[in-house]
Amino acid sequence: MKTKICILLIIAVFVGLILSCQVLMAVTDVGAQVAGAAGYIDRNTADAISTSARAIGTAAEEITPEQEYYIGRAVAANILGSYKLWNGNTALTAYLNQICKAITINSPRPDVYNGYHTAILDSNEINAFATSGGHIFVTRGLINAAKSEDALAGVLAHEIAHIQLKHGIKAIRNSRITQALLVTGSAAASAAGMNITQLTDVFKESVGEIFQTMVSSGYSQVQEFEADTTAMSLMAAAGYKPQGLIDMLNALKSVQTSSSGFGKTHPTPAQRITNAEKTVKTHRVADTSSSRTTRFTASTK
Repeated sequence: MKTKICILLIIAVFVGLILSCQVLMAVTDVGAQVAGAAGYIDRNTADAISTSARAIGTAAEEITPEQEYYIGRAVAANILGSYKLWNGNTALTAYLNQICKAITINSPRPDVYNGYHTAILDSNEINAFATSGGHIFVTRGLINAAKSEDALAGVLAHEIAHIQLKHGIKAIRNSRITQALLVTGSAAASAAGMNITQLTDVFKESVGEIFQTMVSSGYSQVQEFEADTTAMSLMAAAGYKPQGLIDMLNALKSVQTSSSGFGKTHPTPAQRITNAEKTVKTHRVADTSSSRTTRFTASTK
C-alpha cells in the first residue's frame, strides 16, 4: 500500500510539472495537446506511468524508453513555457512531419516510445530543439532561413540525431536522476537514503538540467559535431542530399548571431561546416533535390 501511495505522489508531482503546458502527441493531428491543462491525467497515461514504475528494477538498470519519453515530455513542457506554439499553417506543420517521418523510418531507430513529432514555434529566432520524448521544435525564423527541402531535412536530421544519440539523457545520466527514476516505494527510498520529497525534487532538478543544456548552455562541441555527422548519415539513408545540411549552415552564417538561438548554444556555422566537410563526401547519394523544389516552395510560401 505504501509503495502505491509513493508512486502516486511521484505521478502527482510530474503532472504538476506539465500543468497547463502543451505537448505534441500525434503526427497526423499536426496539432498539440495540452498536458494536464485541466489539472488531471487520463487513465491510459496513469496506467502507462504505473506500468513503467513497476517495471523498474535495480539501480543498475538503464533508463527505459518509457522513462525517456516522460522525461522528454516534461522538458517539452518547459520549452513551451518559454516559446509559443504556432498553428498558423497546419499544412506546413504536416510537411515538416512528413520530412521527419522519411528520415526516421529509414534510420537505425525508426520509432521511440510515443513516436517522433514536429511542431513550429512562433519565434523569429533561429533555433530548434529536440527532447528524448521525440518532440522536435523548429522556429519560424529557422524555417524562413532554409532555401530547400534538403536544407530543412538537415535541420530535422540534426535534431533527430540528438534524440537517437540520447544526448538529452546523457546530460543527466551521471546525476541523481537515476536514483529518482529507479527508486520506487518507501522501502527502496529509505534504502537509498532518500524520501519522497527528495525524489520529486531530484526529478524537477534533472528536467531543469536538460532544459538549461538545450536552451542556455548547449551541448558540448563534440556532441554537436556528432549530431551533424549522424544527421548526414540519416539524410543519405532517406535519399536526401547530405550537402543540404552544409547549405543550411552556410545560410545561417549570414543571419545567425552569437547571442541567441543556434548561435548561443551551438558551435559557429563555420566550425560546423569544417567538421561536416570531413565526412559529407563519403555519402554517395543521387541528387534528386530538384524533384522536391515544387513542394518545398508550395509548403513554405
